[in-house]
Amino acid sequence: MSSAAEDASHEAGGAAGLAAGSRPAPLSDSDLSAWVEAHGVAARLVVPGSPTPTVLAAAAALGVAVDDIVKSLVFLVRGEPWLVMAAGEARIRYPALAAAWGVSRRRVRLATPDEALSISGYPVGGMPPFGHRRTLRALVDRGVTLPSRTLYAGGGTREAMLELTSDELLRVTAAVPTDLIERPDGGDR
Repeated sequence: MSSAAEDASHEAGGAAGLAAGSRPAPLSDSDLSAWVEAHGVAARLVVPGSPTPTVLAAAAALGVAVDDIVKSLVFLVRGEPWLVMAAGEARIRYPALAAAWGVSRRRVRLATPDEALSISGYPVGGMPPFGHRRTLRALVDRGVTLPSRTLYAGGGTREAMLELTSDELLRVTAAVPTDLIERPDGGDR
């Protein structure tokens, strides 16, 4: 899941990256489902019947609040990939990411769509919070971590969503809760 602004950022940087044919086939919702089952994760795939590539589209398709949708984004910190998760349309604050990682803002950037696909195996707009080609260290916005909250995250494709609780998300990803987003009034959360 991503916000429209983050989608635009991904698309703007998408030309740089891997050449066509030089990467393995993308993983799918079937791969994610198999991973969930193999690892005993309490989650289920939901296919709402319409594409869910953005937070707004996913919320509309599922009939849930925008803040129930978790976007999973790949960031590069000094060239090392990290997964960053936040709910809703709020923008992730780069200074907060840099502070969490103890680096300057210049050392943090959003992965291009090709980089995110190569690293995780999943396309932007369908990125799940786990089940990637390699295990990613993760940060999660504190707003996502309210106990026993039902959430929906990318389900491996732009047509599928993953339903799980905030407790299960934290258990499986071992994400570090951090204040990461801008509030609509411009303040920090």
